Amino acid sequence: MKKLLFLLSAALLLSSIASAQFTAQGNFVIGSTIGFSAANSKITQDDGAGDIATENPTSTQFNFAPNIGYFMADNLAVGISMDYTFNQVERTDGDNNEDSNLLFGPFGRYYIPTASDMAFFLEGSFGFGNASDNLLIAGESQRINTNIMAFGLGPGFTIFSNSAVGIEALVKYNYARSRFDTDIAGVKRETVTRTNQFDFSIGFQFYLGGFEAARQPEGRMY
Repeated sequence: MKKLLFLLSAALLLSSIASAQFTAQGNFVIGSTIGFSAANSKITQDDGAGDIATENPTSTQFNFAPNIGYFMADNLAVGISMDYTFNQVERTDGDNNEDSNLLFGPFGRYYIPTASDMAFFLEGSFGFGNASDNLLIAGESQRINTNIMAFGLGPGFTIFSNSAVGIEALVKYNYARSRFDTDIAGVKRETVTRTNQFDFSIGFQFYLGGFEAARQPEGRMY
């Protein structure tokens, strides 16, 4: 029994070492994810005298997020990402909106190798930016400048190929807060939207050892 446990422990250690070659200190990771989700939001309007209206619309969202990171330590990568998001919001007052946002910010990943060609990882990200959109509000079209802040956290799983390409899936909780001001018939209002959502993404990542492809673990058959 002790011999079996020893062999299992040794096999796990060797597979972790092999997989860690992709995620070793000094390597780079470059890639992108594409995701889809449905979200519930809370919209609050304030005319300066307190909250005057609150609603909870639903939205369908598509996002595209390229990134580049550097492994500061084995299995730990930090870097910067860009997040392009397209939203279609179905509001309860009938004023449905479409908008797109572009956010920039840092991200971090920690990998937990499970085999020579597989690893779990945990990703966290933060983004900020602004957007300019034409919105239909109470039957009146307005040009809106919106300030946006978002962060996300979630687990993922990746499979490495022999060419240092990772195919991955990621489930992520995202929180976003946006704010803009409107002037309707002389009435100025501040609108704040808070969005909670779970996003499922798939993507590809390229692992580079400096400016070359990361070393291939031994024992791969393809």
